[in-house]
Amino acid sequence: MSSTTKESLRTYLLLTLSSLFFGIAFDWFYVPNQISLAGITGIAQILNHWFPVLPIGITVIALNVPLFLLGWKCLGRQLLISSLVAMVTSSLAVDLVAAVHTFQPMDPMLASIFGGIAVGTQLGVVFRLKGTTGGTDLIARLMKLRFPWLPMGTLLMVVDLVVIVAVALVFHNLYSALYGMIALWISTTVIDKVLYGMDTSKVAYIISEQTDRMIPVIREQLDRGVTILPGVGSYTGRPRDVLMCAFKQRQIVDLKKAVLDVDPGAFLIVCDAHDVLGEGFHAYHPDDI
Repeated sequence: MSSTTKESLRTYLLLTLSSLFFGIAFDWFYVPNQISLAGITGIAQILNHWFPVLPIGITVIALNVPLFLLGWKCLGRQLLISSLVAMVTSSLAVDLVAAVHTFQPMDPMLASIFGGIAVGTQLGVVFRLKGTTGGTDLIARLMKLRFPWLPMGTLLMVVDLVVIVAVALVFHNLYSALYGMIALWISTTVIDKVLYGMDTSKVAYIISEQTDRMIPVIREQLDRGVTILPGVGSYTGRPRDVLMCAFKQRQIVDLKKAVLDVDPGAFLIVCDAHDVLGEGFHAYHPDDI
């Protein structure tokens, strides 16, 4: 079996498992507490309320058909296949879990918090695997082509707020909208964390009189390159080199130790860094989200 085939099987297995997880989370936290998930699933909740004969999962699949026809042209074959797998399995999981077990209502705030975490984690995994679950996820993915600088979580929040309000009106329950907004904010925050914050990087600025000794230590102990920036001390007026080094979060203790072992009086500034591209970090891909 080729490495490409193994990677594809791994991707579809993770998509299926995360979609099953979505079905459990939706039926556990959202349905019994009348909290809207927003998006196409929220619209399916409305239709199910008006026409109970319509299962939520099957309705989601039917509503997604025109969106997938549009996405096929804009996003390409591979992403649409991954999205189709995630959408179908998550929708069927909703109906399957509901048929097997009926969850009892719980405290709505707990449902909003843990439902948002569970759904946000699932959607973040699906997005990382280059898929969507259809509906407003797919709309947000299409909007990402037009607004590439906006995080996926933010795009989803903008699209989903309208549906949350509609669900609240149908259920005649303002609290449904308020709890839905809490769950939405948590889920979109978790999505962005899964997409952009799981592999965090840092950048350090080091001011020292011992930069010549420090550079080889950082290279050898951390396997990281160093850039020398020319600087001038405002108090002394003397020229002084400033070292800039990008590194992984897990290396922060090693970096501090390496710097302070060479020069205990060094001035060290560590900042968060996002979207670090280059050797030892990430490569650029035009379809990244």
